[in-house]
Amino acid sequence: MKAELIVIENDADLADATALVTALMAAPDAAGLARLRAQARLVEDYEQRRWPRKAPTVPELLVYLMDQHDMTRADLVPLLGGAARVSEVLNGKTGLSMTMVRRLRERFGVSADLLIPPGGGRSAAAR
Repeated sequence: MKAELIVIENDADLADATALVTALMAAPDAAGLARLRAQARLVEDYEQRRWPRKAPTVPELLVYLMDQHDMTRADLVPLLGGAARVSEVLNGKTGLSMTMVRRLRERFGVSADLLIPPGGGRSAAAR
């Protein structure tokens, strides 16, 4: 079998490359497995360029956590300190204090890194 790889420049190439990866998963030899790894890396690189991931904002994360824990805005009041504060945080108008971060981290079991935006401290809207 020729050791060719598919360079992915569009979604049609991606479909072909994905089919090749699937076929190579049954490769019985080291050369086939090496080809599988190389093609899978090309697929991953294209997918990351085509559909880049972005970290969720704090409000997006909180809405997700509320949904997963079957909570309402009112359930966040003890964690954030008042209905008005909950509204401000969920609307992105203010960031989280370290006390809020601690409470949310303890309640949901998530890393504080997820609750503190890049650059640290409050959101740009709160500055």
